[in-house]
Amino acid sequence: MQPTGVLPNQTLQAMIARGEIASQTAPIDPAQIQPASLDLRLGTVAYRVRASFLAGKDAKVADRLKEFEMHRVDLTSGAVLEKGAVYVVPLMEQLALPAGIQAVANAKSSTGRLDLLTRTITDGGVEFDRIPPGYGGPIYAEICPRSFSVLVRPGMRLNQIRFRRGQAVLGDAELRDLHDKVTLVDGPALIDDGLGFSVDLKPQDTDLVGYRAKPHAGVIDLERIDHYDPADYWEDIRTHAGRIILDPGAFYILVSREAVHIPPDYAAEMAPYLAMVGEFRVHYAGFFDPGFGNSDAGGTGSRGVLEVRCHEAPFVLEHGQVVGRLVYERMAERPTQIYGAGIASNYQGQGLKLSKHFRARCSVSRLT
Repeated sequence: MQPTGVLPNQTLQAMIARGEIASQTAPIDPAQIQPASLDLRLGTVAYRVRASFLAGKDAKVADRLKEFEMHRVDLTSGAVLEKGAVYVVPLMEQLALPAGIQAVANAKSSTGRLDLLTRTITDGGVEFDRIPPGYGGPIYAEICPRSFSVLVRPGMRLNQIRFRRGQAVLGDAELRDLHDKVTLVDGPALIDDGLGFSVDLKPQDTDLVGYRAKPHAGVIDLERIDHYDPADYWEDIRTHAGRIILDPGAFYILVSREAVHIPPDYAAEMAPYLAMVGEFRVHYAGFFDPGFGNSDAGGTGSRGVLEVRCHEAPFVLEHGQVVGRLVYERMAERPTQIYGAGIASNYQGQGLKLSKHFRARCSVSRLT
């Protein structure tokens, strides 16, 4: 019997070789393969649609596009996806999953930090980002820029997909045992249906606790790395009080109080905590790869960056308030590549940090 759990990079390579993950447009680049996921690439056209939608049982996305399409945008030479609009982009990759393999997709870290809502839809799909065992067919990205308009091109990687065989989520007792062995988080471990994490609004050596997206900023070219001045796109959030008031409709980048470790034989996913804790949502564009923040991969613990959007009413967020949780899963086997160890890993050892498109600010403490 094959082991259950999240499939590692070497298994993804084997699936590509067998044609279970394929691309008719361009060969899959080895750089797309992460320790426990595969980056997905935009195709050559974006469909501007009237509204977000799911294909629905027994229906194809291409047929639903005929109902909702407003116009098409050629991405070949680069094109701007406008803030507030909804687009559907066919991805270069397609799937022919075996019966025992399912998949879940999520936005990449840099995508989430730009408030770029990106979800995956499939033929016959009744949920975003969930792909059932045995699925065969195309996959699409639904993209809605919420804070900034963005310039995109074919081949850009906004979302990622993780494959698993069976279920290997750790229960709370197993999670406590693992924490006792390898220390998953600095400080006390709040374990309740996953590993809870809280917001840091009392950092050491600085009063900078986060950033708020400016409402009328310019376009961001997603190809430009370490390029933009944060002051053109973000307002500093500073306080000595240990609390901030979130404004309805505003988007914030904050950071967790805890430094997190993901051991090499495990993967994790950021999940919402409870809808009842307040009038806000912490976005969970969050796959945490094996080795994230782990000393085996050269890390010393990494904070979780929180992508926060307030809902209908202003809300007071307090230092130490629990805002989310990490759900840990076993890997089906240890990956041959680990996050932060010899691969391009932008956020190993991170603290409060904007996406990789913005220049670093030397005056800001790293909080790690």
